[in-house]
Amino acid sequence: MKIILTNDDGIYSPGILTLKKALTSFGAVTVVAPDVQKSGVGHTITFSHPLRVREVSVNGDFIGYGIDGSPADCVKLAVREVMKEKSDLLVSGINIGANVGINVLYSGTVAAAIEGALLGIPSVAISLEISESLPDIHGAADIAKNIISHIINKELPRGTLLNVNIPHISKDKIKGIKITKQFSGDFDEHYEKRADPHGVAYYWLAGTGWPKIDVVGTDMHALKDGYISITPLRYDLTDNAFLEEVEAWGWDK
Repeated sequence: MKIILTNDDGIYSPGILTLKKALTSFGAVTVVAPDVQKSGVGHTITFSHPLRVREVSVNGDFIGYGIDGSPADCVKLAVREVMKEKSDLLVSGINIGANVGINVLYSGTVAAAIEGALLGIPSVAISLEISESLPDIHGAADIAKNIISHIINKELPRGTLLNVNIPHISKDKIKGIKITKQFSGDFDEHYEKRADPHGVAYYWLAGTGWPKIDVVGTDMHALKDGYISITPLRYDLTDNAFLEEVEAWGWDK
């Protein structure tokens, strides 16, 4: 099995290095990831400058290819140039921080998996919820490995990816797995207005907490309730339920 492994936290993130070790039992793992932190870039792709690829080693050991681009760039280059052949699976993660609800629109981790699905590769995004204590990356990698071992024996429809979120609690306290919908409400966020040394105002996104309203059956609710959340996602954003009504509005030239 040929596996592409990427993320948006950067190629030096402990999440991607730990997950690579966990996935080697399934086959050949090729890491192609941003060479710096790229969280929150969404599905950005690079047109404005050339992309450079460099081999990355840690303590003398080759770990993969670093790209000075976005996670979506990494997937495109992995498929078109680095691998030069069809891969059997694309895994994006382990992201440090949950990607639930509206966050999937901003997440580079999820965007990488979407790009893989667009290219016809079975794709999975893996994220670990964070809290005040240090994240258990090794425990999350074990969980991810078990989930992926189940996924590789199944078939994902072309264009569909699985978005996996792991709660930040010890493995023995996780209640199980729930298949969920994406929470569609907004998050509690605000900006802090500050001033630089010259007295010029700037703004810092400060409030990114959970929304006050929770919905049973969603990714956010499962995570808060101590379950691993698995949500099937598709990249088609068409509002099919509203399509016919818009057509009936009378669009005369």
